[in-house]
Amino acid sequence: MDISHILDQLNEPQRQAVTSESNSVLVIAGAGSGKTRVLVHRIVWAVQMLGISPYSILAVTFTNKAAGEMRSRIEEKLSIPVKGMWVGTFHGIAHRLLRAHYQQAGLPRTFQLIDSDDQLRIVKRLMRDNQIDESRWPAKTFQWYINGKKDEGLRSKNLEAYNDKNEQQNIRVYALYEAVCEQNSLLDFAELLLRAHELFLQNPDLLRIYQHRFRHILVDEFQDTNSIQYAWLRLLVGERNQFFVVGDDDQSIYGWRGAKVENIQRLQVEYPGIELIRLEQNYRSTGNILRAANGLIENNADRLGKNLWTAGEEGDPIKFYRAYNERDEARFVVERIGAWVAEGNLRQDFAVLYRSNAQSRVLEEALLMENIPYRIYGGMRFFDRAEIKDALAYLRLMSNNFDDYAFERIVNTPPRGIGDKTVSVIRANALQENISYWSAMEIIIEAQAIPSRALKALSAFQQLVSSLTELVEQPLHEILENTITQSGLLEYFQKEKGEKGKSRVENLQELVSAAKQFEELDETDLAEDPEFEDLDTLSVFLAYCALESGDSQNDPHGDNVQLMTLHSAKGLEFPSVAIVGMEEGLFPGHQSINEPGRLAEERRLCYVGMTRAEQQLFITCAEHRRLYGRESYPQVSRFIREIPNDVMVEVRPSSAITQPVSVTPARPDTSSSTGFNVGQMVKHDKFGEGILVAHEGSGHHARVQVNFNQVGTKWLVLSYANLTII
Repeated sequence: MDISHILDQLNEPQRQAVTSESNSVLVIAGAGSGKTRVLVHRIVWAVQMLGISPYSILAVTFTNKAAGEMRSRIEEKLSIPVKGMWVGTFHGIAHRLLRAHYQQAGLPRTFQLIDSDDQLRIVKRLMRDNQIDESRWPAKTFQWYINGKKDEGLRSKNLEAYNDKNEQQNIRVYALYEAVCEQNSLLDFAELLLRAHELFLQNPDLLRIYQHRFRHILVDEFQDTNSIQYAWLRLLVGERNQFFVVGDDDQSIYGWRGAKVENIQRLQVEYPGIELIRLEQNYRSTGNILRAANGLIENNADRLGKNLWTAGEEGDPIKFYRAYNERDEARFVVERIGAWVAEGNLRQDFAVLYRSNAQSRVLEEALLMENIPYRIYGGMRFFDRAEIKDALAYLRLMSNNFDDYAFERIVNTPPRGIGDKTVSVIRANALQENISYWSAMEIIIEAQAIPSRALKALSAFQQLVSSLTELVEQPLHEILENTITQSGLLEYFQKEKGEKGKSRVENLQELVSAAKQFEELDETDLAEDPEFEDLDTLSVFLAYCALESGDSQNDPHGDNVQLMTLHSAKGLEFPSVAIVGMEEGLFPGHQSINEPGRLAEERRLCYVGMTRAEQQLFITCAEHRRLYGRESYPQVSRFIREIPNDVMVEVRPSSAITQPVSVTPARPDTSSSTGFNVGQMVKHDKFGEGILVAHEGSGHHARVQVNFNQVGTKWLVLSYANLTII
């Protein structure tokens, strides 16, 4: 039989994996090594060469996109409809099982699925019905807890609080939630997996039927499996079924949401005869990028081990830029984008990756300044994020009590016991009397026209905003710091566990940084625009924020620069990539530095980011960074120090390129083509005398930082500042 259509397009390790006769196979598939091709060709080989029924194959992956691509390729290769085959996501396969065996699973035939938003609404309703204060116990924390326990295969009845009040409350809400879902026949996504596992555990005869049916089980992205997924797979594999696993322990980056890298690492122990095959030839990146990634990831212990290589060109060395600060870093990235486009390339082929969503703000400002369209992949613009809009709504109401939109947004944000009924009364009175919501609230409080509990909460809100309004004479960044703290926003999001809660806190802190930079840039066009000349600083800042978020996000299908977190970049590839913010405390983060397990995952995340690049890779850090409302002078990330020197060159501000001798913090170049040099004494008409301590940019965008004797340190745009050298 002619097998050329199956094997001719494969390299030797890929062929070995596709044609293996071992009962269990572990394929370590490096980034860009063709893992989907191997999975598809393995299925085609089993059907066409071994005579296996396509309906005795179970192929499982993680995303609908990956499952759709796999089904499409299988259908193309086998020329048969794949509708009857079991190829899908973990959740999709579990749902299919439960629909077929709802009675054994203890479910009614009409059970319904709920998404994350529906789940959160149920939790919030339970909290209201049981008088659980959401300002103390954020609903999302309970949601995170419930899903985490389900991922571990644990019901509320399996948990012990051991006199821990927090755990007692968690278990109580979990039990209440289970009862509501049971009563209303609702299944969330985590429940799908847990219920599918319990279906087999509680029905051994049914398990044997499916073990006999699925003689060939294939799993994609195995490094991302959690405890319940792996336990479910082990039940199906049993003692005899063929187990074909594809994954890469070096790309396990989802530990924070339950993924267990140990699952792939312990396969050789739990399946002693498993055949290990490494796919190391990369079809995506240049040789220099791969050697850099290899050098980095070698610093992780307990790896299964592999060494990526390419038959393609060596390519350009990685460019490392040590910026003065985050604005200089953004300027460098924008210049690289400009050079990329000038060479005839598309903007959409340039991606900027960062560890934290909050880092996008300065990058977005730099792109907007140069009129470069961009898209936030898997997210939204900084000033469009909910937590930022919440904080700004407080400022708007402080600035103008008649701002009804701001009032309605924050009257119960964070939750303070002001329910929909109370807001409806305020809204009705405002409409009837043709007054603002704030005025309607004052009348209702004075007349005591609502129940005492709601009245107390509403009065507390009125006093809060009034007390915050008294702070408007303070410096702008202090107003913001006090607002996000005293309003309870910061504490509320700090209690929201998981990556999302951490990101919200960081974004609020970054808003304080934005306020500080706005204060320093009061010489800019915006501050001098006649439209704003009669406004106070707070009002001008609010106008600035509105302008920054005014345009809708660019067409996702247009030619836009791609901005995204490193986590969002998993599974994607781009001809040119810039990874920014490579500093100790940021990447890797402070919380990871002293925890070996978390540090290893951070290193894997960096490895994933580097291997997204096909032709060009830029890496940047800043010697001085203002982020999350704090000033820092960070050390260069250890991840940069772990990249071999022979594949990386350092780009200096003058655009000269040098071989990096060491990657330790250096003093910025004090020379300048503008006639101003660091260390000079200068004079400003408004701020008086001072010493020039930093210089960045060139031409119209050149800026200097001056430490003035009377007013402290300020950044000034040279074209507006009219500085004179003393």
